[in-house]
Amino acid sequence: QLQLVESGGGLVQPGGSLRLSCTVSGFTLAYYAIGWFRQAPGKEREGFSCITKRSGTTNYSDSVKGRFTISRDNARNTVYLQMNSLKPEDTAVYYCAAVRRPSYDCRGHGSEFDIWGQGTQVIVSS
Repeated sequence: QLQLVESGGGLVQPGGSLRLSCTVSGFTLAYYAIGWFRQAPGKEREGFSCITKRSGTTNYSDSVKGRFTISRDNARNTVYLQMNSLKPEDTAVYYCAAVRRPSYDCRGHGSEFDIWGQGTQVIVSS
C-alpha cells in the first residue's frame, strides 16, 4: 500500500511556528520528489514548496519563502515542513504529495503528483 500521512497541524497564534511531518509507507522516499500543498476554505489547492528526489533541491513560492523550510530524511521516510512567522492567511488544510515523474509543477494544483496524504489542518488565529 502506497501511503503518505501528514501530522503536526493545529492552532497557532500569528507569528508562531509549527512543524509538519509527512511520513511515507509502501514506497521508497528517495525515488520521489515531495510537494507540499494547501487548500484554504473556498479556494483551490495550491502548491507552495517541494523538494527534489535526487539533489534535495528545494523550491518555495513567494508567499512562504523565508518563512517555511522543507527538508527530507530518507532514512526515516519522512519529509518535514518547518513553518515560522505564521500569518492568518496561512490557514488551510496542508497536504503532502509524492511524484516520480521528472517534470512537475511545484506551485500548481498538483495534478502530476501520484500519491497524496489525507491532509492536516493548520489554523493561524489570535
